[in-house]
Amino acid sequence: MHIVLGILALAIGVVVLLNRLAEAGIDIGGLNPFLWNRRRKWRKLYEGNPIHKIEDSMDATAILMVAAAKADGDLTSESKSLLLNLFETEFHLSKKDAAGLLISSSHLLGDGNEVRKNVKKFLRPSKNNFSADQAKSAIELISKTAGSPGERHPNAENFIAQVIEELKFEQNQNNVW
Repeated sequence: MHIVLGILALAIGVVVLLNRLAEAGIDIGGLNPFLWNRRRKWRKLYEGNPIHKIEDSMDATAILMVAAAKADGDLTSESKSLLLNLFETEFHLSKKDAAGLLISSSHLLGDGNEVRKNVKKFLRPSKNNFSADQAKSAIELISKTAGSPGERHPNAENFIAQVIEELKFEQNQNNVW
């Protein structure tokens, strides 16, 4: 009987201690590993770079095109007009939508180092959404925006090589922009 009373006294002591800690502002529920994992995932999603969450193949291609144009510095007016023209003709966008795509791509890209250094990480969410024709078209469009092969900056050459390495694959679906 004395053992049962000891166990009951211990249980009541633990409950009282937990109550006192809760009143003091220390939440023991925060030690739950499942809750901690869930909070960590949400924090990672919320605080992460939005450039690594692009899933649409057209948006990813637009960002890669802007990154190729910015490989040797800021965008020039010729590069902007070329990008707008390609957005209108290849992606079949209106002038307003093409300008919006250019602005949003430039904003998400920033200085472009994040994408140029981590092409694989950038293309991870959207790679499965590319068809073989879209991947080939994306490589051609990125090459056009980087300039002619003899006059390209070495950063642009390296970037295009990384994109080609990531986008060379075969898929069975035939999607159109």
